[in-house]
Amino acid sequence: MTTTPLKNLFDLTGRTALVTGGSRGLGLAMAEALGEYGARVILTARKQAELDEAVTHLRALGIDASAIAADVGNPDGPAHVVETVKTAGGRIDILVNNAGTSWGAKTEEMPLDGWNKLMAVNLTGPFLMAQAVAREFMIPAGWGRVLNIASVEGLLGHHPRMIGTIAYNASKGGLVNFTRALAAEWGMLGINVNALAPGYFPSKLTGHVLDKHGDELRTDTPRGKLGTDDDLKGAVLLLASDAGAHITGQILAVDGGASII
Repeated sequence: MTTTPLKNLFDLTGRTALVTGGSRGLGLAMAEALGEYGARVILTARKQAELDEAVTHLRALGIDASAIAADVGNPDGPAHVVETVKTAGGRIDILVNNAGTSWGAKTEEMPLDGWNKLMAVNLTGPFLMAQAVAREFMIPAGWGRVLNIASVEGLLGHHPRMIGTIAYNASKGGLVNFTRALAAEWGMLGINVNALAPGYFPSKLTGHVLDKHGDELRTDTPRGKLGTDDDLKGAVLLLASDAGAHITGQILAVDGGASII
């Protein structure tokens, strides 16, 4: 029986990864992991200045990195990114749908425009991005990896002591089943679709919640701690590489065990 050396299974040399919301935080950390293992990295986010800073950071690590400013919450954003890559003669083999937003409010006070904004960024954006990337690059190539960044909030109910996040929970729950349905549809095309469901990580998005509830969230986590930037790196590398070739349609919680109790 011939086997591939393990280090080769994780090697992304020759692959190109697009990371949405990749200019900071967990998106940038995942870009570091993909780039460290040989992938060319394309970042996209709304703010050019933050993208420029992130690209400089990645290049200092020896990573081939570039950026395209775009808003995935705008229906034209994904098409703009794909067309820019195509025009430059590039391609996209790995898509990390990481861009997301949240809105804290009691459900009875949640404004419709807030609901629509979250759905546009957290659910419609990943759909349009996956559709455009697969149609232009992955389906013709017969190989692709789509990794959606969901949340444990899409797997569980919301803690009643914390401010309500009905739109966020609904959008991330939708992304979970979006992942399963797309994996079933695209499996025979050579495209694997999986999702990571992070627990609470310090970030701009979670700052307010952690200021108020950080201690109790740590207490309610079996490992007794929040996630760090390094905690998603191994998971994203597994699911983006040939090491995860037989894994599709799966939701991997990266939460220190919080979702099991």
